Parts: sequence; C-alpha cells; structure tokens
Amino acid sequence: MTTAQPLDVQPTPLALLLLGREADPKSERGVECPGDLPSPSDPDLVERARAAKEKLGDKVFVLGHHYQRDEVIQFADVTGDSFKLARDAAAKPEAEYIVFCGVHFMAESADILTTDDQKVVLPDLAAGCSMADMATAEQVAECWDVLTEAGVAEQVVPVSYMNSSADIKAFTGKHGGTICTSSNAKRALDWAFEQGEKVLFLPDQHLGRNTAVRDMGMSLDDCVLYNPHKPNGGLTVEELRNAKMILWRGHCSVHGRFSLDSVNDVRERIPGVNVLVHPECKHEVVAAADYVGSTEYIINTLDAAPAGSKWAIGTELNLVRRVANAHPDKEIVFLDKTVCFCSTMNRIDLPHLVWTLESLAEGNLVNQIQVDKETESFAKLALERMLALP
Repeated sequence: MTTAQPLDVQPTPLALLLLGREADPKSERGVECPGDLPSPSDPDLVERARAAKEKLGDKVFVLGHHYQRDEVIQFADVTGDSFKLARDAAAKPEAEYIVFCGVHFMAESADILTTDDQKVVLPDLAAGCSMADMATAEQVAECWDVLTEAGVAEQVVPVSYMNSSADIKAFTGKHGGTICTSSNAKRALDWAFEQGEKVLFLPDQHLGRNTAVRDMGMSLDDCVLYNPHKPNGGLTVEELRNAKMILWRGHCSVHGRFSLDSVNDVRERIPGVNVLVHPECKHEVVAAADYVGSTEYIINTLDAAPAGSKWAIGTELNLVRRVANAHPDKEIVFLDKTVCFCSTMNRIDLPHLVWTLESLAEGNLVNQIQVDKETESFAKLALERMLALP
C-alpha cells in the first residue's frame, strides 16, 4: 500500500478572499470594520444617532441610498440613487464629513466628485457590491489584451455602469469611454457608437443587453457575452469581430433573481396588474414587463399612478416596501414570492451608523474612503464625459 502524498496546491488570492482569510482594500468586498459597535438591541440607538448628528451639525452630511432600510433612511439628509447622491455631496462643500449609507463603489464616486477637504465615510467597509466585484481591474485589462489580439480594440469604446469600482471607471476614462446610469444608458451608448463601431459594456450584462435590444433596436445576435473566467472570454475572434455589443458577464444578485415565471405568476394571481421592473433584470423579464426603468423612474411612476391601480415591482425590497407604504391607495407588491434584500446594502444598519456618527463627533475619523489621485483623475474624466452627454 502506498502512502498518499500531500498535494502541492496553493490557494489563490481570490479563494483566500472568499474564505475571509485575506483582505483586499481595492475590492468591493471591503475589509473588516474596526471598533466596537453598539448592540443592535440597544433601545437608545435612535436617540444616540440623533444626538451625535446634532452635535456634528453642518459638519456632517448623511446620504441615504433608496435601498437602505428605514431605520437608516430616517437620518439621511438626502435620499436617491448612487450618482444623484454623489452629486449632492459635491454640492455641499461646507460639509467636512460625507457619511454615505450605501455601498463601496458609491462612496468611491462621492470621493471622486467632492473636494480634497471633504472626508467620505462608509459606515461598514464590508458593504460592497456583488456586481462591481464581478469585474476587477486585472480581468478588464486582460479583456482589452484579447480585443487587441483580435484586432478590434481600436474600434471598441468602453461604457461602464455607475455600479462599478473606481478602478473600472478609471480604465473606462483612460480608454476614451464614458460612464452611464440606468437612466441615461441609451444616451451613453448613442455617444459611444459615434466614437467607435463596438462597445465593451461593463459590468452588468443585462443593462447593456436590454438597452441595446429594447431601446436601440439591435438584435440579440449583435451581442456577445465575455466571460472573464474563460480563455479569450469564451469567444472566438470571429465573434468579437462581428459583435456590436461586447457584454461583460456580470449581474445584480437582486435583480437577477426575477424570472419570467415571476411575471407569469403575478399576472395570474393579480388580474390587471402592471409589471414594473428595473433594467438590471434579465432580458426575458424586461421583455415581458409593462414598464421598465431606473429606481427614480419606478418611484415617479408609482407616484403618478392612479388610485386603485395594481403594481408588481421588480427591484430591491426595501424600496418596494417603502413606496408601498407611501401609497396605501394602490396595490403594490414585490414581483417575486421570495423576499430578497440587497445583502451588502443591508450591512449599513443602525449600530454601524451610530458608531460612525459618535466616532466623528468625538473627532475620530473612521472608515474613510479614499481613491488614489491617478485613479481619481481617469475616473473623473469618464464621469465628466457622462455629464457632457446631450
């Protein structure tokens, strides 16, 4: 009998990161949050947050993303989507501290757009974004090498969704591309096709596909899916040369869960229901919906809807629940039967917010998000191209 020899296998950095044994400060997964947090059962949390915020006064400006839970939203000075909030912060130069109740890439965007004197703070550094995690700087650089070897890189204009890391925004700026939101994706793509013949769309395949096919009249055959985990992205040179839209294999873990079955089921359960979904949903879901649009579009559509109307909403549950409570005269339900919060967004809870505000009130700067100057420069260039879109 032979004795089994130990395998000489070394875990990759990514494997160690997923196992929680390593930390990557440039990753959307963030790092461990230092300090002792208040107990979530502390009955004085609301009063503690209110007192700390009052002590800070105009020195602090709290941003609350639409997907945040109500216990956090109640302390937000402004609410909105990620880019609106970043711009709100930039318009408040007198605020020394910008507390961003959202996720990591959002705080990065705020740091890029605010002044050097302002400090952007994320209450929990582990509040990342699974979609943004799906495109790393190394993977995208390798993709560009693949495009170069295929002889198409000079024809390609990168367009990156706002839901991406500062590194990806910087890559986009450096290679002549622009950023987009779910509201202006078509405008961004129209601009990109005026600059080149093809678009590399990062990191959400669904927003890219839905905009190209639904809003711009392309066919599904015009789109190819680049998989960073396969050699050459899993694509042939011919496929890259024939494609108009090169979609990155990324998605939102919340919006990606909605299915055509969800749409069919809710129509059967609620006759006359209007199905309203976010464009990060799968193409078949968007095609089967009655209305498609950004978070702001969803809110505005429900605000304007007539009393007695019925709506099934395909987006994050905190938002759906909030708009449903705001419109008791309308029947508003979650599109899927299974409840789904954005798990990383929900890492920003009241204990983390209290700890953050109390630390700042005591003069201790915690969890500052800082984008290095070179990355900031190219990322800002990409953002400025978006702001200049007609």
